[in-house]
Amino acid sequence: MAFPVDLRRCQVLGLAGTTVLALGGDTAGALPVRELLAPANVRVALGLVGVHFGVVLLIAAWILLGRLVRSTAPPSPRALLVVLAVWAAPLLLAPPLFSRDVYSYLAQGAMVDAHMDVYTHGPAQLGGPLAEEVAPVWQHTAAPYGPVFLAVASALASLTRGELPAGLFGMRVVALFGVALMAAALPRLARHSGADPAAALWLGALNPLVLLHLVAGAHNDAIMLGLLGVGLVAALGRWPVLGAVLVTLAALVKAPAALGLAAVVVLQVRAGHRPAKAVLTTVLAAAATTVAATAAAGTGYGWIGALNTPVSPQNWALTSLLGRATRALLERLGSDLAPLAVPAWHLLGLTLTAILIAAIWWRLRPHPVYALGLSLAAVAAFGPAIRPWYALWGLFLIAAAAPTASVRHRVAAVTGVLALATLPGGGPADVDQLVLAVSGGVLAVVFLWQAHQSSQAPALGRTA
Repeated sequence: MAFPVDLRRCQVLGLAGTTVLALGGDTAGALPVRELLAPANVRVALGLVGVHFGVVLLIAAWILLGRLVRSTAPPSPRALLVVLAVWAAPLLLAPPLFSRDVYSYLAQGAMVDAHMDVYTHGPAQLGGPLAEEVAPVWQHTAAPYGPVFLAVASALASLTRGELPAGLFGMRVVALFGVALMAAALPRLARHSGADPAAALWLGALNPLVLLHLVAGAHNDAIMLGLLGVGLVAALGRWPVLGAVLVTLAALVKAPAALGLAAVVVLQVRAGHRPAKAVLTTVLAAAATTVAATAAAGTGYGWIGALNTPVSPQNWALTSLLGRATRALLERLGSDLAPLAVPAWHLLGLTLTAILIAAIWWRLRPHPVYALGLSLAAVAAFGPAIRPWYALWGLFLIAAAAPTASVRHRVAAVTGVLALATLPGGGPADVDQLVLAVSGGVLAVVFLWQAHQSSQAPALGRTA
């Protein structure tokens, strides 16, 4: 007998998950330095168990909701948006989770507000309590973000006057705005692509990665994806110039969104515009937006050089892993080529990405929204750096335009794995932390099994 599924049960189970997750984050999250507890502290251990207990409950609620979306009487998109709001609510006042990047955002915003060049200097140049919150690996690293996001971060720094709690809450509000734009765009993109709007919302907005990393982690990928989504909606309608402007603004948050301009051009051609006119209109709109946004932000064009900002040395990108393994082998063999191993693999990854993108657009020729999703997934998979939330670049648009249910199922499986891939403190894991995290997940599975057994007992009694 299957576990009983209804919208209210899914809503309550997911709310329980995010509530436990938020409570665990109070001791095991990416806390401010002055609030960090000793790693062996019992409260930290319980918090770590609690976070992963909550993550598994959230994943289970999401999977059950997916069953409901695929049923003969699926919930409406409006009902799903209510579920999203309920699940996100406990995370609003929780500490940052799964990453310390939000502290880098605040420090870089303060630097721009203080008229410091964030494309030349890292947060260490700022100094003071705010810079101390930035992870050591990024202390001397220039900002890799575009002028639009830095302008937002600077305005927030000026508004909050360097107060950390207010700054963290402000960054989360910015991320929530991005998620709201994503949720607004998904049904419209799905309808135009011939996909199910409810299924698109389930996979693209209620996704655990969105809640864990865009809401709880307050990543600026949320505002990038939100602007990209509404830009594509505009391009699908009668406003291709507005679409190009919005997509360019997304790219001036994080560069990968620039691929969306190709979708804007293709959508215009599909609507009957001449290719030359579509390209010219899009390029002019993008150029004008770039000049205006860069001038308004006052950061200059250093963001172009910042595209080469180095990645963290221990990141888990495929090309980085292969590069480090090759370097170690060459060092063992005494070869002088060892220092070139990692850059060579990164170059190979970028070349493979370019080939895949060309094949997607010119050989496969799927719907432009789906093609863009596949292209961004390739950028995330074969780029020189990867984080679990980078998967959302492609996942968001694949959710909007997935041509079959099997595609959604495969993407959902990847989501389940990635949702468990990061510890709440945002740092590297040790054996003790992994044991605690696994213990929390196992306890959640036991809890769900017991709930399943309890739901069967009344039915078995009636049968007897």
